[in-house]
Amino acid sequence: MSRVYNFSAGPAVLPEEVLREAAEEMLDYKGSGMSVMEMSHRSKVYDTIIKEAEQDIRDLMHIPDNYRVLFLQGGASQQFAMIPMNLMKNRKAGFIVTGQWAKKAYQEAQIYGEAVKLASSEDKTFSYIPDCSNLDIPDDLDYVYICENNTIYGTKFRQLPDTKGHLLVADVSSCFLSEPVDVGRYGIIYGGVQKNIGPAGVVIVIIREDLITEDVLEGTPTMLKYKTHADNDSLYNTPPCYGIYMCGKVFKWLKNMGGLEEMKKRNEEKAQILYDFLDNSSMFHGTVEAKDRSLMNVPFVTGNKELDAKFVEEAAKAGLVNLKGHRSVGGMRASIYNAMPKEGVEKLVSFMKEFEAANK
Repeated sequence: MSRVYNFSAGPAVLPEEVLREAAEEMLDYKGSGMSVMEMSHRSKVYDTIIKEAEQDIRDLMHIPDNYRVLFLQGGASQQFAMIPMNLMKNRKAGFIVTGQWAKKAYQEAQIYGEAVKLASSEDKTFSYIPDCSNLDIPDDLDYVYICENNTIYGTKFRQLPDTKGHLLVADVSSCFLSEPVDVGRYGIIYGGVQKNIGPAGVVIVIIREDLITEDVLEGTPTMLKYKTHADNDSLYNTPPCYGIYMCGKVFKWLKNMGGLEEMKKRNEEKAQILYDFLDNSSMFHGTVEAKDRSLMNVPFVTGNKELDAKFVEEAAKAGLVNLKGHRSVGGMRASIYNAMPKEGVEKLVSFMKEFEAANK
């Protein structure tokens, strides 16, 4: 069977050439006589893999020297607890709630201290990003937390909030490496890799060095201290070796493609094709305010649940899969991450045109 166009929100599409390269190395990685899956994380061969992966993401994101890159486990969801455990010195943090994942982080933080909701877009099913240019931010907040791109709702912060001198922490799971980013504006920038970088099982945390201390909340487990992992170069325990190896391959692929400036151009072009169609269609329409649209996740509806279900079913038969929207939004969602080729988006739009004509 030929490969489909996979619009899944995550685990998501990976670059075909990366998958082919990994397949070729599956039984024998570079003459080692074994797969990376079977290899000791303490071996010289693996040490090279993880160090190269770190250097490549540093190059791609222009990560300053005073930031550490940690390859961790537990997904983005584990960071909802790990961040307050390590950073909530005053037991008080601020949250801009723009979707389900920011809301979960906000709720988790309440276990450890006071979580202040600084702004929210829940009043309109998270279909926009609230104005964050002049928020009422209490002086004693330890940090301000955002989810920068909202996978479920298809919104994206176009401008970072004015945190009024407070530390900014951002979950970038679904826009990771999709465009250039100024790492120096964040205290922590992190994301699960299964949307835009690699297979599920790895979360990458980029953290400013002065935030890595022994001064954590009482009762914080050893494995949930950033210092544990920073002191051991992400090798305190057995890391998700194969997942990190795959991320490393994607970093090299991104470098070969021209880096994050080039990815941004490609992603804008792909998103434009889909949004232009949605803005002019008489059947389909987007669910997000135009100024806050994500380049990565595009939710859309017909306004008729039966028609939505029919579209998803027929699209799958045409090789366009995983287009069903999240239950909280309904309708459809096309996730068009870095590895989704422009042809996939063009084929989707072409199918939508045919569907619209046939179901008027």
